[in-house]
Amino acid sequence: MQSRCLEEHAQKLYDYAQALPSVETKALTIPQKGGRKARNVKLDVKYGQVTLKAPANKKEHAGIPVYYVGCLEQGTSKDKLAWHLLTSEPINNVDDAMRIIGYYERRWLIEDFHKVWKSEGTDVESLRLQSKDNLERLSVIYAFVATRLLALRFMKEVDELTKESCEKVLGQKAWKLLWLKLESKTLPKEVPDMGWAYKNLAKLGGWKDTKRTGRASIKVLWEGWFKLQTILEGYELAMSLDH
Repeated sequence: MQSRCLEEHAQKLYDYAQALPSVETKALTIPQKGGRKARNVKLDVKYGQVTLKAPANKKEHAGIPVYYVGCLEQGTSKDKLAWHLLTSEPINNVDDAMRIIGYYERRWLIEDFHKVWKSEGTDVESLRLQSKDNLERLSVIYAFVATRLLALRFMKEVDELTKESCEKVLGQKAWKLLWLKLESKTLPKEVPDMGWAYKNLAKLGGWKDTKRTGRASIKVLWEGWFKLQTILEGYELAMSLDH
């Protein structure tokens, strides 16, 4: 977002934000990505109310009143983190500002979900069906699957969640069939954890971990999930022969 002109101030939005007092300090860990190193930062939280001035070529339009919430990294680095958020939600105190920041922080999770659902995982974008209704129904089903795949990956990346029961994402029959498919031993008395489910779903999807990263792609997890559902369907059909 570019720094917008304001009706109440000679300064533009970003300069106005710098002049606002800090009302709270927020700690944040920026994860490693590509060539960027992971780092811990402290952010100044600021808020105010402004009116965005209409563009010079559209002066007939009235300004737009909005609430501003800023989250600006402390220090003198040239590449400081800066979140400039505009909202119609009333911001009357620090709690209101932190709530808006919390909404913004969820954007990456939402983006990840849509990647898993639309392209990298269940690939709902490639579906070609005869009717709109069928497409909508299957898209909704795949959305639930995408949610579970994303939960599985998220839990794998958080140490304390790795030990949670795999029944949070796999039904009892599903994990037992996965065990019998890939483990050369009898079923365990205790339900396996999320780390086990992650690793073995990935293996079922063809994951080899040749780079020794311990991380499988969402596409591989989806392939494993799909194969497991086929195994589960075969099991259900076989069981129905006795009835």
